[in-house]
Amino acid sequence: MTTFEGPRLAVPDRTALQRFLERAEVQRAVLALIVLNAVVLGLETSDTLMARHGAWLQLLDQAMLTVFVLEIGLRLIASRGAFFRDPWSVFDFAVVAIALVPASGPFAVLRALRVLRVLRVLTLVPSMRRVVGGLLAALPGLGSIAMVLLLVYYVFGVIATQVFGDRFPDWFGTLGRSLYTLFQVMTLESWSMGIVRPLMEVFPFAWTFFIPFILVATFTMLNLFIGVIVSAMQSFASSDAEGHAGVANHTSPPAQTDLHAEMHADLRLLRSELAELKDLLRTQERR
Repeated sequence: MTTFEGPRLAVPDRTALQRFLERAEVQRAVLALIVLNAVVLGLETSDTLMARHGAWLQLLDQAMLTVFVLEIGLRLIASRGAFFRDPWSVFDFAVVAIALVPASGPFAVLRALRVLRVLRVLTLVPSMRRVVGGLLAALPGLGSIAMVLLLVYYVFGVIATQVFGDRFPDWFGTLGRSLYTLFQVMTLESWSMGIVRPLMEVFPFAWTFFIPFILVATFTMLNLFIGVIVSAMQSFASSDAEGHAGVANHTSPPAQTDLHAEMHADLRLLRSELAELKDLLRTQERR
């Protein structure tokens, strides 16, 4: 009895296509095109170059976009449903899809978003992917620190509005202005000569307000941001290294495991041969 095995022929084709797309040469070629596309998009911002070579630059941009669309299409064929389960693949798809939207009428702003194609470098360079992964892993901790920083901002903003608002309404007249001025102070941009010293001419002890704010908001809270990011990246790198080590151990088992596997295979073969002999004896007895 024959069976139809036609659909199975597509599986090796998709596997071969996936291996082709994952080859180092293909990855480097796509990376080179992304970098070249970034250079072309930068050149298109020059009015002089666009007046002289605008047609060639646009043609080159469209050719590279065609290659990117073809690559995404091949990845969709090779991965099928698994493509959209990978966040990096979804990111690549979205970045390329934005470039396909007609940049006219209400969608004219999307023309400026073509430069997002450059961010595809993040998906192709493993070290950059680890950095992004570490930043995403740090988001929960960063959220907690941000809430504390906002609370500090709010408290100091209310105090500054009530104390300095009457004499310096341009800087502290409202809560919004106070928060904006405190943000300038936190960045240390002209905080002394531009803000604090003029206040000290009217309020001699104004430094007792701003120096603690700078110590808390600038040096303490921002260093906490950096510490959480570094810790998250270290944890992400350690887990990634452990994952690679586990894969290596799984793909390269010790010799004893190979021996056990061979013994089990031999036992299964012997059992199948014994079953065939039993069937043969039963057939002869019936005759």
